[in-house]
Amino acid sequence: MFRTFLTMLGVIIAMLILVLLLGGANGLTNGFNKIFAGTASNSLFVWGQSTSEPYKGFERGRRIRYKLEDADILKRQIPEIEVLAPRIELADHRGAITVYRNGQTSGSSVYGDYPEIDQITKKKLVEGRFLNQNDIEDSKKVCVIGEETYKLLFEKGEEAIGESIRINGVYFTVVGIYKPNNNINIDGENAVFIPFSTFQKAFNSGDRMGWMAIAVEKNTPVPLIEKQIKDILKNKYDIHPDDDRAIGSFDMSRIFNSVTGFTLVLQGFSFFIGIFTLLAGVIAISNILLITVKERTKEIGVRRALGATPKVVKRQIILEAIIITAFAGLVGFAISVGLLSIMDSMWGSGDDFPFVKPMISIPQFIFSFVLMVGLSVLIGLLPANRAVKIRPIEALREE
Repeated sequence: MFRTFLTMLGVIIAMLILVLLLGGANGLTNGFNKIFAGTASNSLFVWGQSTSEPYKGFERGRRIRYKLEDADILKRQIPEIEVLAPRIELADHRGAITVYRNGQTSGSSVYGDYPEIDQITKKKLVEGRFLNQNDIEDSKKVCVIGEETYKLLFEKGEEAIGESIRINGVYFTVVGIYKPNNNINIDGENAVFIPFSTFQKAFNSGDRMGWMAIAVEKNTPVPLIEKQIKDILKNKYDIHPDDDRAIGSFDMSRIFNSVTGFTLVLQGFSFFIGIFTLLAGVIAISNILLITVKERTKEIGVRRALGATPKVVKRQIILEAIIITAFAGLVGFAISVGLLSIMDSMWGSGDDFPFVKPMISIPQFIFSFVLMVGLSVLIGLLPANRAVKIRPIEALREE
């Protein structure tokens, strides 16, 4: 009995390792997904820089400045673009920025935006609302401020919605307050967002556009769209085809793909280690059954003498292997799930540690369990074949 328990312990530990590794890998995957939540995985950002090659009479070092019409051109010529949000920052046009209220300044970044930007970099609103299409159409003097901006301009607990702040001498009414999503935060939390159309009129930016935030349709390679965008802009602004510095871009999908690849490798590695550990545990059961068969030689001989066929004897041994393995595996699974639950309660709700819901999925459990039972059948064949080779007459002679 004790020997059987020790053998089962090997399978319990093997299942424990397999589930903990897979659960940990899933927890990290969920943690990374949480970090990237609110940021479109198929997005890129495009902005103008300075040329590095002379072309068509233009000298190198020419600054590329986009116009609002460029957004319409790109959307019209590249149907795979799902969302395109033109953006502009106040510092690009007016030098120093002063965001002021009641003697307090915040040093905030000020952006002119369209509501579509929220589809690419989602803002987690604490109060109020984000910019909408009516704000754009009516050029409303409204703004959405970050939580840090609120702390710098308002007293703790003071109502901000409906109050006014002054940006470079122009008054704006606060309609929303956001805080970071604890993920990729491109704009920071000390920022102010105003309607793009209002920005144009208030700060005399004309049809100028700072940069573009772009989301591409799913299943469309972002690098392919990125190249098409650059080709169109190079042609429009007379940029040398080989000039790689004139147009700046950042492909967010590369980060997502890298993280996804890492988590897939981690899950594969966990399966690899866990399965071989499980195989070692199942082999131990095979060894103990070989010893059991030798100890039960007389019993097997009596059964064979009474008419038990080799098939019946073999089936009994294999069934024992399956029962022992399955029971040990379920015990190991139960213990590992308990440990993962404890880990989730300790770290799963934290904002700093990227570890969320470290549990294995139902398909992973089914695959692991079926694999474990399948291995037990294969391993059980060795002692089963040894048992059917016992000749009844020789078995009955053993003392």
